Amino acid sequence: MAAQAPGTAAPGHPPGDPPAESVRRAPDPALRPYVHRLAGYAEHPPVPLRRREVPSGSVVVIINLGAPLRVLDPEEPGRGARALRSFAAGLHQRYVVTETCGPSRGVQVDLTPVGARLLFGVPMDGLANRVVDLADLLGAEAATLAERLAAAPDWEGRLAAVERYLAGRLAAAPPPNAGVLWAWRRLRETDGRAAIGGLAAELGWSRKHLVAQFRREVGLPPKTLARILRFDRARRLLAVPGTMSDAEVACACGYYDQAHLIRDVRAFAGCTPAEFRRRQLPGEHGIAAG
Repeated sequence: MAAQAPGTAAPGHPPGDPPAESVRRAPDPALRPYVHRLAGYAEHPPVPLRRREVPSGSVVVIINLGAPLRVLDPEEPGRGARALRSFAAGLHQRYVVTETCGPSRGVQVDLTPVGARLLFGVPMDGLANRVVDLADLLGAEAATLAERLAAAPDWEGRLAAVERYLAGRLAAAPPPNAGVLWAWRRLRETDGRAAIGGLAAELGWSRKHLVAQFRREVGLPPKTLARILRFDRARRLLAVPGTMSDAEVACACGYYDQAHLIRDVRAFAGCTPAEFRRRQLPGEHGIAAG
């Protein structure tokens, strides 16, 4: 979503139109094992905005207060784009394309995979590589939450309301799988560089059991998740202009060589690192769709 400061206009924004807004904050410390980030956003583009949303280590929830978003999975060209309001996107192994259908406004919650498992109460392999209407996961609570946010007077009130909802629902959930939570944290802390065999050995699990537990509790096998987390760090480094070459990014992120980095960026973002740098949208996971 947009990354401008509250009340500032986006580059190229038509004078006189409402400005783009973005308000972000870290969640309450009690929620941080399960929630990466909370953000409110508003955009008023003169033409539809198309973004290529690339994989990350988060399960993204959009609570939409504006026009629907069109979502297209390029791996399913026959299905066509879907117009969605509030939705959740599980961990993905490929990018998806989103397009605004008008002025957009809402709240984005970036959940850890374990947090999503607790919030939704469903096996996460059913959400992997999918974008799902939020009502299919939360029932009538999805509409009630959106109404509550729409009635709030400002962004701080909306983010506080989301935080209260998350705290209540997570507190009522069964405790997470302790082994998966520990292994997930190790992968996250090392940006995907922790050895999968070593994680299984420390847990006293077989690799097969670790993979099965990750599919259920996280959505993807640990090796695949490790690749995504490594790419996510590379993405953040590539987004900083004029600092590191592609070869230096590859070395910093644990790739075998620059060619290995290029292959992963192509696999996850559908472009080369140079194209990724050119298309990068400030402060976002996504890039401009082309």
